[in-house]
Amino acid sequence: MSAPFPDIAEAFSRTAEKYDRFAEDHPNLTRMRALVYSHLLRFVRPGARILELNSGTGTDAVYLALQGFSVHATDIAPGMLVRLKSKVDNLSLDERVSLQECSFTDLAQITGGPYDAVFSNLGGLNCISDLSVVVRQLPGVLRTGGVVTWVILPPVCLWELALALSGNFKVVFRRLNPSGTWAHLEGKYFPIHYFTPRQVIATFGPRYKLLSLQGLSIFAPPAESKNLAISHPRLYQALCWLDERLAWRAPFNGWGDFFIISFRFLPESWH
Repeated sequence: MSAPFPDIAEAFSRTAEKYDRFAEDHPNLTRMRALVYSHLLRFVRPGARILELNSGTGTDAVYLALQGFSVHATDIAPGMLVRLKSKVDNLSLDERVSLQECSFTDLAQITGGPYDAVFSNLGGLNCISDLSVVVRQLPGVLRTGGVVTWVILPPVCLWELALALSGNFKVVFRRLNPSGTWAHLEGKYFPIHYFTPRQVIATFGPRYKLLSLQGLSIFAPPAESKNLAISHPRLYQALCWLDERLAWRAPFNGWGDFFIISFRFLPESWH
C-alpha cells in the first residue's frame, strides 16, 4: 500500500469499536443503508457472489449474507476486519462471508473471483484521488454482465453548504476544493477527494453501462447526524419524504451526503 494508506489503515483500526458504537440506535444511518441496499438489490440476483471493497466492521457484509448472498469482504484496516470476523463467527456466517486484508488499489490479489458484483458503501473509495486506478482492475474480478454499485461522496452537499449561515466556512467549502481536503481521525491525517457523477461515469467509460444514479441524503441529514431523527421526528420525516421524491432526478441525483451509482460490465456488446 502506498502512502497515505498505512495512515488510513491505522486510523480506521483504532476507531473500529467507536464506529460500531456510533451506528447503534442511529435511525438516520439505518435509513441510509436501507436505501443503498434497496438500490443494490435491484440489480443483483439472489444468491449472487459479491466482492465488497472497504467493508469496515462488516455491517453491510453481514446484512447481505443474511439475505442469502455470498460476500468476500475486503479492507485495509486489520482492526475493522477483526470486528467483522467476530460478527461472522457469532452469527455462524462463515460459509457466506469470507475476509481478506486487501487494498482496492491491488485487486490482482483478490481471491475467489470473478464476482457477480463489486460493492463499496459510504465513501470508502473517496480516499483515492483517481478512481481509474480501481476501475481498470475491475475486469480481473468482475464477470461479464456483472454489476458495480458504489456509494460516493460528491462535491455538493446541501447540508454542508447551509453551514455558511453559522459561519463555519471551513466545512462549507471543503468539498469544493478540487484538491480535496484532509481528514483527521484517531491522530492520523489523510486526504479525501470528491467526485461528481459525470467524473465517475467518464472514468468507467464505454465498457460499462450506467444503470442508475441516486442521491443519498440530499435534504435529509447526512450520516454524521444522529440526533435530528430523534429530537425532531416530524421535520426529519418531511426531509426524508422530499429526498424520496427527488433522489432520482437531475441535478439532485448527484447531490447529497453521497450518491449511489450502478453500472453493468458489458465489454463486448455495449457501445
